[in-house]
Amino acid sequence: MFEKILIANRGEIACRVIKTARKMGVKSVAVYSTADRRALHVRMADEAVCIGEPASSESYLRGDTIIKAALDCGAEAIHPGYGFLSENANFERACVASGLVFIGPSADSISAMGLKDCAKDIMSKAGVPVVPGYQGEQQDDNFLAEKAEEIGYPVLIKAVAGGGGKGMRLVEHASDFIGALATCRRESSAAFANDHLLIEKYLIQPRHIEVQVFGDRQGNVVHLFERDCSLQRRHQKVVEEAPAPNISDKFRIEICNAAVRAAQAIDYYGAGTVEFIVQGDTFYFMEMNTRLQVEHPVTEMITGQDLVEWQLRVACGEVLPLPQDDIAINGHAFESRLYAEDPSKGFMPQTGRVHHFSYPQQNQYMRVDTGIETGDSVSVHYDPMVAKLVTWGEDRTSAALNMAELLRRTYMGGLPSNQEFVASVFDHNVFIDAVIDTGFIARYEQDLIPETYARTTENEIALAALFYLLGLDAQSSAVSPWNTHDNWRIGDSAMQRSLSLVNKGEVIHVLATCHGESLDVEGIGQVKLLSYHEGALKALIDGVEAYAVVLSHKKNITIFSNGRVVDLHLFAPELDGDIVDANGGRIVAPMPGSIVQVMVETGSFVSKGQPLLVMDSMKVETTLAANCDGGVKGVHIAPGDQVQEGTLLIEIEQEEGENDAA
Repeated sequence: MFEKILIANRGEIACRVIKTARKMGVKSVAVYSTADRRALHVRMADEAVCIGEPASSESYLRGDTIIKAALDCGAEAIHPGYGFLSENANFERACVASGLVFIGPSADSISAMGLKDCAKDIMSKAGVPVVPGYQGEQQDDNFLAEKAEEIGYPVLIKAVAGGGGKGMRLVEHASDFIGALATCRRESSAAFANDHLLIEKYLIQPRHIEVQVFGDRQGNVVHLFERDCSLQRRHQKVVEEAPAPNISDKFRIEICNAAVRAAQAIDYYGAGTVEFIVQGDTFYFMEMNTRLQVEHPVTEMITGQDLVEWQLRVACGEVLPLPQDDIAINGHAFESRLYAEDPSKGFMPQTGRVHHFSYPQQNQYMRVDTGIETGDSVSVHYDPMVAKLVTWGEDRTSAALNMAELLRRTYMGGLPSNQEFVASVFDHNVFIDAVIDTGFIARYEQDLIPETYARTTENEIALAALFYLLGLDAQSSAVSPWNTHDNWRIGDSAMQRSLSLVNKGEVIHVLATCHGESLDVEGIGQVKLLSYHEGALKALIDGVEAYAVVLSHKKNITIFSNGRVVDLHLFAPELDGDIVDANGGRIVAPMPGSIVQVMVETGSFVSKGQPLLVMDSMKVETTLAANCDGGVKGVHIAPGDQVQEGTLLIEIEQEEGENDAA
């Protein structure tokens, strides 16, 4: 076994590999960019080496710098994690040429599956069904548009070098094709330095089922069964489970055997995932990821195997730890991806400091993989995933109940997340009945992200008033009657207090009369404190017991209550003025990023909803539209500009009378 390995990745990926290396007695070396100098994976590793500036192209994608770091610190092998250089054939060759072991497949296998068009040709010859489409060299816009017409709408445009939903767009109408093509080219070029695209027939209500395969250098290949990854948004997986529900034993055998044939066709060794699109009892090959997947923990939970340990053993030349007949399914598992993003704003990525992050102690039923601790930051430079929440149960129902419990007991404060959204998935009757496909989230979006998503209820307003007005946290003492200077004392005559809270751009004015440890909140009723300890707040609201966990940081609080997550902060006119009037013609950056395209100029007239500009954040493009009719008063940015959240981008002078509906 290796004595020391270098992990060429970051965040939860690096932390995950470090844990297994430590268990096996293997020393680990972390690499980090200057943005990650205080990151958890750096703190966990035995050694750490800085490899460059924050941008991935200047650090985690610098293969030569990483190889030099491995040689300088005496590592024998490099584990690429998943993402970054994990599927880079040239990096594998460079490792081998430098005398280092690449903990992954051969460069030939990576190359064979690295481009989706070539991969489909290989699979077709190996007898693995492939999705109808066009994957040729001709890339002229008009030619591709003709091919899309031949295939028949809807079609999927995909980057041949892509992954993670980048460089991918669903096009339902011919009129949208050329615009989507341009977006895919830009995203693909930025993410993979390759703007080559393919066109596939988009199957209606398909499932996304993938099979975990593993090979060794002796030519043995096995599968560790399948995962269902159908719950996606923007082609990015959100919830995964293993095994796939509602499939027959015959289908399981067929799809798993097809995955093994796919691996054998390219002499594969190491961990890999063969992804299929499934409609009814028919499956088609989509792609093969020649690396470990983000969702591998669900496979580990149902098989009892450590796949990173398998990787290290195979890389050392050992045979596979188990033959196919000894690998069995035990129970059911789910993984939920906790992202720093706002589902109510089109899943926009969020960046900033995580002021609090806690979750239950891990056991055989619950597991959390993360690269974040309280005080760490989610950076604009990298993926906004905070953690993977994983649960196991004897059957699908118990695994889902365990996930619902884990989501209720996981607390993150400091920036918006998709936690309430995921909790809604596990509370949805259709999901509970396992009637799922890749269109599930879009189909039930109004259930999962209702208009009231993350907005305050009367109970939450009452709890916030109790928290602030009774000064339950020292940081909120500025509005506490316990710290006023007007001679108010507990037991004195009742005193009226008011405060203004901001939630989702809405100002909520609260008027309350304080009676010791209870309040009479106007419009709500009596609110009485029962207990408060380390964030756990229990109260009576009009005689009904309510419980929540309240996290605070300066003037901000996050309320967690039965799966709901609500962010509030004390109103500050100098900070919240623009938010409160819905920006009134001011287009501001909803997140940090770079400007890709500006579609209007000063003096032009725009209509509400008209696209104004395209910005990129974390390699995902977002189009910002006009929030009113009017003339463009000012354009304050240009393509290529880097902007921070809240930066004024475009000003629109509203038409008179638009806001006069009083």
